[in-house]
Amino acid sequence: DVSPVVAGLIGATVLVVSVSVTVFVWTCCHQQAEKKHKTPPYKFIHMLKGISIYPETLSNKKKINRIRRDKSGTPKEPGRGNLVDAAESGLIGSDKTPAGPNAAPHVDQLPIKVDYGDELSPDQSLTPGGSKTSSPSSPGDDVMLGELTFSVDYNFPKKALVVTIQEAHGLPVMDEHTQSSDPYIKMTILPDKRHRVKTRVLRKTLEPVFDETFTFYGIPYSQLQDLVLHFLVLSFDRFSRDDVIGEVMVPLAGVDPSTGKVQLTREILKRNIQKCISRGELQVSLSYQPVAQRMTVVVLKARHLPKMDITGLSDPYVKVNVYYGRKRIAKKKTHVKKCTLNPVFNESFIYDIPAELLPDISIEFLVIDFDRTTKNEVVGRLILGAHSVTAAGVEHWREVCDSPRKAVTKWHSLSEY
Repeated sequence: DVSPVVAGLIGATVLVVSVSVTVFVWTCCHQQAEKKHKTPPYKFIHMLKGISIYPETLSNKKKINRIRRDKSGTPKEPGRGNLVDAAESGLIGSDKTPAGPNAAPHVDQLPIKVDYGDELSPDQSLTPGGSKTSSPSSPGDDVMLGELTFSVDYNFPKKALVVTIQEAHGLPVMDEHTQSSDPYIKMTILPDKRHRVKTRVLRKTLEPVFDETFTFYGIPYSQLQDLVLHFLVLSFDRFSRDDVIGEVMVPLAGVDPSTGKVQLTREILKRNIQKCISRGELQVSLSYQPVAQRMTVVVLKARHLPKMDITGLSDPYVKVNVYYGRKRIAKKKTHVKKCTLNPVFNESFIYDIPAELLPDISIEFLVIDFDRTTKNEVVGRLILGAHSVTAAGVEHWREVCDSPRKAVTKWHSLSEY
């Protein structure tokens, strides 16, 4: 015989265990369902010379070099290296410090007498991809950037588009020290740009053989005619931003892989910034105080951003990078605005900038879609200042410099990153 008290304790224990197990199972199932919901509508497999890599890793994080070196590996002068280290460690702070209408503005101080070296020459500029490239050639210039060979195939049973990047020929020299290049290729399927893949880097060659196959699943054959393959050819640079060699655009409307693999060779053309697809608009305000020598940057709002999530919305935030010449010396970011294509930020940042440095200062705005489960994706970019690539950006910066103590507010179209 069991006493009522013992029976009650046993019953309560069984009830608690049952409820705990039920809650645990429900939580696991809910998390799995959320992951499935977040998964893109189609996936891809990357095959490198017969070795399948799935899913593909596309991290492109760069390590900060604490010691400035030139491309030959020779350290800069001791005094200069220490100043650059101090600038990096003191100015590139944490991105996680929030800013808002009621919060104290961020203040970053720029170096006054620092020789960073590696300044952009007059015939170079920062492209929307953030890379160094020469200014657009004049009509008389006949610059050969080489050719790219690739193949396109379609797997009907699996509804998969198969793209093989085979090789490139006749690439230009991007590293004058080695008289060679370190090429690799980024590929995107337009117009949705859901697929962003890249090959490995091949060292010191102008005739790279990649032989890498990317298989994209879940693409109906009827949609192929609306897609465009975009290949961006770059040269890796360990000490600065990667060099953009050129690009290849291939509309699939003129390609029919229904009867088998189609091999194509296309000339690599100079990247045309004007062809960049608009990614929405961003409104920013800039004002310069000559007495205090301070630049106030206010990120106001954005509109008409593209849909980045499968829900048809986005979770955008803005990252603000400040460059002196080609060297990034400060970075901050706004709060994330959930589930909106027309976010309102109203967040300000203040930087101490001596007046004599204004001609060499650039401010980069990156609108980024936050994603908790996958890598954050850049929606679009805006550059104001010395390396602005648009007429509106140049005009905005000129008005700020010519109208001290006045807040100049303008809308700008975001370009492709």
